[in-house]
Amino acid sequence: MNQPIPFSAGRPSDPARGDLTGIMQSVAHGDKQAFSALYDALAPMVFGIVVKVVRDRAQSEEVAQEVMIDLWRQAARYRPDAGSVTTWAATIAHRRAVDRVRSAQAASDREQAQAAREHTTAFDEVAEQVETRLESEQVRRCLGGLTELQHQAVTLAYYQGLTYREVAEALRTPLPTIKTRMRDGLVRLRDCMGVTT
Repeated sequence: MNQPIPFSAGRPSDPARGDLTGIMQSVAHGDKQAFSALYDALAPMVFGIVVKVVRDRAQSEEVAQEVMIDLWRQAARYRPDAGSVTTWAATIAHRRAVDRVRSAQAASDREQAQAAREHTTAFDEVAEQVETRLESEQVRRCLGGLTELQHQAVTLAYYQGLTYREVAEALRTPLPTIKTRMRDGLVRLRDCMGVTT
């Protein structure tokens, strides 16, 4: 698999787009090189769709990465007679982006309702926002220090709620390897974040 999505303003490469249906069929059979070609062809388009809906670049990168993982996992479900690979990927990207916006809005609504119910004392919102943003940036920086397999495994487990076995199946990697990589990755994250046990 390639590095994380190169979210540039560039267009998908035309040679790979010429036979995306054949590439998708190879991906459905677990061909990692075909997925690499699919990734290169569709990642910029997927990111473009997501960022228009989500608007936050960091969240858009996460959602776009999730969409690309969905394309890998759902490749066998693609049916050429229902539409092009590009249309299928665009539909998945748009749905994921809308889900993220709705989820964020629902979480915000719940938080506001809870605060209104509790009538808590005022706090410095700016300081809290700065602290949250710094923590979020630190998590992203620390995740960037992991190996690709560790990053993927931790992301699937903690951001998508997959079990070790589901992560192993999604990444087509033996379960013991996933457990080891996740343990090592979590230790590295803990050390990077400065968490003491």
